[in-house]
Amino acid sequence: MSEPTGAARRRGPFKVGDQVQLTDPKGRHYTFTLEAGKNFHTHKGSFPHDELIGAPEGSVVRTTGNVAYLALRPLLPDYVLSMPRGAAVVYPKDAGQILAFADIFPGARVVEAGVGSGSLSSFLLRAIGDQGMLHSYERREDFAEIAQQNVERYFGGPHPAWQLTVGDLQDNLSDTDVDRVILDMLAPWECLEAVSKALVPGGILCCYVATTTQLARTVESIREIGCFNEPTAWESMIRNWHIEGLAVRPDHRMIGHTGFLLTARRLADGVEPPMRRRRPAKGAYGEDYAGPNADGGAAR
Repeated sequence: MSEPTGAARRRGPFKVGDQVQLTDPKGRHYTFTLEAGKNFHTHKGSFPHDELIGAPEGSVVRTTGNVAYLALRPLLPDYVLSMPRGAAVVYPKDAGQILAFADIFPGARVVEAGVGSGSLSSFLLRAIGDQGMLHSYERREDFAEIAQQNVERYFGGPHPAWQLTVGDLQDNLSDTDVDRVILDMLAPWECLEAVSKALVPGGILCCYVATTTQLARTVESIREIGCFNEPTAWESMIRNWHIEGLAVRPDHRMIGHTGFLLTARRLADGVEPPMRRRRPAKGAYGEDYAGPNADGGAAR
């Protein structure tokens, strides 16, 4: 049985073509690709790439300035935060939430709209494996080119489970029997009709939006289309901790709001979602409210 795509690049001694992440004494990271005969230069001196080629991961190298650097392969979260960008990347904290709460499994058939710089695509491809299918749609050709380069650089070449289409999802979606749909775009409500036809009963729709107005309109549109269960929406935040002896405290900075996530599951054809028992807050829907897509709607 052959190794999964990209697995050989994640283990064993360093070799030519591997990406290396150096960490200096202050915790700063430097990422480069190993090439025979080349030198890595910093303001604290240099060292030859050949010193790392064939060395085990977790080695320490010293520059000509006698500064020690720890050498490791970058993790995928490290990689996506340092790779070239066209659009903003999906942060690892949100990608992890998507993988978990959209229940991305090996062999899953997934459709993604809004590729950006290829961050989420990389996480999804690693989760579904070579036997899955990820069809990504990106309306901007320049973003698609950057995403393709980033994904192929991480996996060491084209991934057999990935198909990338330049164009709008609602105009080009031809996939059927899809298990999961991930929408990372400005107006996910525009794609709901197309998505509902592609998803299998029980399939999961996951949307990633930046603002409360986008979130509100997306949720109301999902309710209005009538073929999904009640959507769940949330955000996540990460706060690191400083630990030095007895000085144990939260860091002064944290990764706060990056986006809202929401999920909903496709109902069987012909089934109406059960009536919600939760009463909306007083004034949540004004007298003139006519739905999320009408002029004057509360979630414009």
